This record gives sequence, C-alpha cells and structure tokens, in this order.
Amino acid sequence: RASVHDVERTLLISVALVVLVVFVFLRSPRSTFIPSIAVPVSLLGTFGVMYLAGFSLDNLSLMALTISTGFVVDDAIVVIENITRYIEAGMGPFEAALKGSQEIGSTVVTMSVSLIAVFIPLLLMGGIVGRLLREFAITLSVAILVSMVISLTATPMMCAHLLKGNESHGWIYRTTERIFDWNVALYSKLLTVALRHSFLTLLILLSTIGLNYYLFTHASTGFFPQQDTGRMGGQIIADQDT
Repeated sequence: RASVHDVERTLLISVALVVLVVFVFLRSPRSTFIPSIAVPVSLLGTFGVMYLAGFSLDNLSLMALTISTGFVVDDAIVVIENITRYIEAGMGPFEAALKGSQEIGSTVVTMSVSLIAVFIPLLLMGGIVGRLLREFAITLSVAILVSMVISLTATPMMCAHLLKGNESHGWIYRTTERIFDWNVALYSKLLTVALRHSFLTLLILLSTIGLNYYLFTHASTGFFPQQDTGRMGGQIIADQDT
C-alpha cells in the first residue's frame, strides 16, 4: 500500500510539473489551459480501457500513467503551436483552428503511432518479464492513443473558442520573449555550422552510435536490478562433530 501510494503521489507531481513547464514556455494562461486539459482527460480515458481489460491500479500501471503524462501533452502542444501561428498571421481563431489542425493532423498521427510501435516488442515478450511488462505497455499505448484523439478533436475546439488574435502581454512575457529570441538566434547559428560542416556532423553522429554500442555490449547484465530489500542474512557454520 505504501508503494502504490508513493507512485500515486509521483503521478500527481508529474502532472503538476508538466503543466508548469507548459506554462513557462507558452506564457499564456489560455494556451496553458488547453494542453492541461488533455492530460487528465487522457488519463481518464486510459482508466476506462484498463477497467475493460481487467487491469488494476498497481505499481506497473501507475508507473505507465506517470510516464504517459509527458507523452500525452506533446500532441496538444504541436497542434496549439500550429494554430497559434495562423492566429498571429491575422487569421480568425475558428479558421486558424480548422486549417492548423488539418495541416498538422498527419504529423500528430505519425508521432503517436511511432511512440506506440516502440511498445510492440514489450507486448510480444515471453516469460516472467513479458507478463510483467505487458500491462505497462498496454496502459502506456492506450494513453498515447487517447491523447492523439483528444489533440485532433477537443484541442482545436478549445483553441477556436479560447485563443485570441490580439492578446496583450505583460512585462514578464516581454522579458522572457527576449530570452527565447536569444535562444532561437543561438540555435540558428549552431544549425548553420552543422549544415556547413555536414561531414563532420555525420562523423560525430556515427562515432556516438559506435560508442553507445560499445557501452551496451560491455555493460553487466542481470534478470532484475539489484536493490536494497531492507533485510540482512547471516549464517553460522560449525564443525561437523558439533
């Protein structure tokens, strides 16, 4: 019970941190509210599928829900960003939501399907590890699938009604905007260097892949990670004639 309670608390902290990070970068309560709705609704939809599949709220399913809080908000952010781009260009909120979501829809589907494809090998694993991770993989995949549906339906609807074209910003927004502009300029310079020295960039990439392969092959292996279980064992050996 203490372990499950700890994971539940971690899930709530994860949701709060995701919303906070979204607010720091979007810097708008209206824009932050939209992806913040996608997180709990995606989790609620996942609960329904878990109930139909006969899953329980245990450490594995709660861990999958905790990890999914970072995944389920991605699709909504991508849709909002594209819709905001058209609103800033002078288009009306409804037209921008319609055009922006249609334009980015295939990208959102591709992102979600590629994430789900990663968990297919976990579903096909056998033995004890496969039985343990099957519930984890299904729960996480369902959460990503539900978030995809929400980002293509509810998110554009909320953008059409909540986002405004000429929203006024305070001094905090203007100050942080200069910081973001500086980051974009720095990234532009680094990207220019990478494109001009493409052979060197590709060489560094291949070297990094080779280094990762070397570390993977030389890392120690085991069935489960070693951990402190809070127990101490002792043994007394005496002479055979005792």
